[in-house]
Amino acid sequence: MTWTYATLAALQGSVAGALIGAGVQRLDRVALCLSKTVEFVAGAFGASQAGAVFVPVNPVLRPEQVLHILADCDARVMIASPERFAALRPLLAALKTLDLVVIVGAAPAAQPGQKFAVLAWDDFVRQSPASRDGIDNDLAAILYTSGSTGLPKGVCVSHRNLVTGAQSVATYLDQRADDVLLAALPLSFDAGFSQLTTAFHAGAQCILLDYLFPAEVLAVMARYGVTGLTAVPPLWFQLTELEWPEAAAARLRYFANTGGKLPGETLRRLRALAPAALPFLMYGLTEAFRSTYLPPSEAATRPDSIGRAIPNQEVFVVRDDGTRCGPREVGEIVHRGSTVSLGYWRDAQRTAERFRPCPSADGGVVLREMAVFSGDFAWTDEDGFLYFVGRRDDMIKSSGYRISPVEVEEIVHATGLVSEVAAIGVPDARLGQSVWLVAASLGETPPSQQALLAACRRAMPPYMVPAHIDLRRTPLPRNPNGKIDRTALAREARERAEAAEPAL
Repeated sequence: MTWTYATLAALQGSVAGALIGAGVQRLDRVALCLSKTVEFVAGAFGASQAGAVFVPVNPVLRPEQVLHILADCDARVMIASPERFAALRPLLAALKTLDLVVIVGAAPAAQPGQKFAVLAWDDFVRQSPASRDGIDNDLAAILYTSGSTGLPKGVCVSHRNLVTGAQSVATYLDQRADDVLLAALPLSFDAGFSQLTTAFHAGAQCILLDYLFPAEVLAVMARYGVTGLTAVPPLWFQLTELEWPEAAAARLRYFANTGGKLPGETLRRLRALAPAALPFLMYGLTEAFRSTYLPPSEAATRPDSIGRAIPNQEVFVVRDDGTRCGPREVGEIVHRGSTVSLGYWRDAQRTAERFRPCPSADGGVVLREMAVFSGDFAWTDEDGFLYFVGRRDDMIKSSGYRISPVEVEEIVHATGLVSEVAAIGVPDARLGQSVWLVAASLGETPPSQQALLAACRRAMPPYMVPAHIDLRRTPLPRNPNGKIDRTALAREARERAEAAEPAL
């Protein structure tokens, strides 16, 4: 089904009127437990129009994780599919603030003792449009992280964050009204939701796609003449293993990577599959929407760079004392500007740790401006382009060396022997940590562990060579945002190490 912006605006207004009519107040939270549907879009923007806060919930989360989000944000309203509601219903009695559940479909009968009302979507939206005024720095949404390192944490995003982020990204991607964008990432993921906001800003068409197999992505690209696709590395790995229909790349004007470094070999394959498409290599934080991008003109000469700050933002690298690093000096990435979010929901301690007064270029402190300290390490070259090293928590410390897992993975990808790879630091009594490699080879003739180890020894200094290689024939595990689940892999590696499995 195709919706015009005018039709969507009318539905959005009805959602806003229905929420206000149901007693929803300014800044009350509205949880969206839906897949990629027009009801999700109207629910999110309708909540904003009502002055409420929308909370997108990833459909792949377990019911217990969803319950945590609903309880943590004190959701007043939940909009859900019948299937999602059925899975959650036994748990909802524990929620103290939930007043209304809207089912996109037929509403089931109330159960004895049920404290919340249940309405069918069609009945809910039979309201006249309404709206409430607010200001740009009001809370617009709470975006929960994937929860791969524990329970999901909520990042508080303002209307200003959403609007200026959309303007910035749409500007450097040169998005136009005749573009066809494919929303393949989860809408609960900041980069996924930005497919909506940038499409709205440009007046472009946005295709909402829930897929099971990567071939479905190519089929939709061919069917609708997609001109722009943003994805995370695991999806790009899978797409480059497939035969592309000619029509899939016929109108593709750009492809953009986010959520992790895109290995050079994968980038080369994508450029061969879609030679007319411009590559955009991006880096971002949920806490600051997008942070940097590499212009396509630099992709051939600086393929390892994450670029420079997106328009109207500043991104730089600092030492532990907050002073700015010089060229090629590794430090922490700091982002300042209008896309820096408001902080973490109900977590003052973590907010104070990550959102701090912005260091100025001359060594002073801009006391009235808060920047986000990313926890990511990088360095800049003499021209100001940034190069990602790794997350503070992911860095591997072995034999006195600080090893970037990203560098290890790039070298392994360059061998051409594997499709996916993750480098993990595992406690080692002698070395501090040893490098464990988990790799997937999805080709018809996978390499042996010994062949991969030999390739590593040829390309790496001795301290970087993995002590253990786990070579698989199935894709590596994903977190709810589609990224490789490093936390699960690290936990598994530690357990295996503790079991004293012999190293290679």
